[in-house]
Amino acid sequence: MPNRRTVQFLLLLVGLNATGAAERTTLTLEQALASAEGVSSSVLISREVAAQAFEQANLARAGTLPAVNVTGTQRRSRNLTILSTTGALSETRPSNRYDGRISGTYALLNPQLLSSGQAVRVGAEVAKIDVLATVQTALSGVAQAYFGHLRNLRRLDVLDANITRARSLLELARNQLTAGVATQIDVTRAEAQLAQAEQARLQQVTSVMQSDLGFKRLLNLDPGAPLVLADFPLARVDASLGMLGEGRTTFEQRADWLRTQKALEQSRLEVRTTLFERLPTLGLAGDFGHAAANIDDGHRKVWTFGATVTVPIFDGWRAGANRGAALSRQRVQQARLNSLELQISSELRLARQDASSRFAQITVAEKNARLAEEQLRLARSRYNEGVADNREIIEAQTQLAVAADNLLEAVYQYNLSRVELARAKGDVRAVLAEKAQ
Repeated sequence: MPNRRTVQFLLLLVGLNATGAAERTTLTLEQALASAEGVSSSVLISREVAAQAFEQANLARAGTLPAVNVTGTQRRSRNLTILSTTGALSETRPSNRYDGRISGTYALLNPQLLSSGQAVRVGAEVAKIDVLATVQTALSGVAQAYFGHLRNLRRLDVLDANITRARSLLELARNQLTAGVATQIDVTRAEAQLAQAEQARLQQVTSVMQSDLGFKRLLNLDPGAPLVLADFPLARVDASLGMLGEGRTTFEQRADWLRTQKALEQSRLEVRTTLFERLPTLGLAGDFGHAAANIDDGHRKVWTFGATVTVPIFDGWRAGANRGAALSRQRVQQARLNSLELQISSELRLARQDASSRFAQITVAEKNARLAEEQLRLARSRYNEGVADNREIIEAQTQLAVAADNLLEAVYQYNLSRVELARAKGDVRAVLAEKAQ
């Protein structure tokens, strides 16, 4: 059942789709993550698979419970007998019979059936944990798409700043040309740089639309509905400062590890079930009711009761084959669990290293941006004094544009690394607690 936050977000989506073209709705990362459980097709499908597994468990349990039926039968019959000595026909008069009975069967002792039912119930738990793993995958995809679209939107701001600087340089070159301290080639260079900056922005508009549509598709939003993403600056914390142990506690926070652990438990139950195939079974059956010629006649009580004991003697080596196959599946699950534990440890170490590296890269990118700004300031000063042409300014502006874009990309990659680190620890939603205040 959707939680309260999911319901609130679904109401938000209804309001979003109902808004006019001029009205924009701001969506936060918390709302986006809350919606993933309610609108992601992969999550919805996994929930239905879990529901089916749960019903299969109920079906398996039904075999261990008594089965009771009530029947009412009214019959009219006429028999014909052929005498063996003379071959003459002996015809009886038509007769009526009514039976109203309640009958039941019960597997009083069937270890195989009980063990098989337990295995199926553990299988339902496996499917339930699969939902949690699918949710984490959906949350990771939504968070990555959110930060990707934010990056593309911020890149528009960087390109707008490039265009502003290019226009300022063009105006300066024209003024210098009028004052006689510059040549026409300076104006031409400035015009070329402005054209390049405008072309880059046009290309980025397409990238923004692409990321916008991809993000809306993840959340089942109307592609034409205006949408604004709220900024989500992550707290810049070195991941190496928050090292966690890699023991069983870390594994138990991962849905995929819990799923594999339950699958191993299920395979062990299946192995035990094959052992019970060689054990005797005891079943009870009986019925009680009334019989008469017609339903409205005087009734007489009738009943039957019996017990059945079945002892397996020879089954064509079926039990041995089933046990061998079950042991093989158990070994496979054990190997998967061992491999997954190594994978989780590696993922966690790599995610920490990547987040720590991205954290350091932001500092370097900020330094490069400051140096590029200083270089541009010095180049403009030299051009204003007439001791150099505007090629130094154009080069400095290009380097500043690259430095600003590198800083934007460094922040984006750092955000992704924190999402991956949260996923490696077991819950993508943990990234919400790292928002910078």
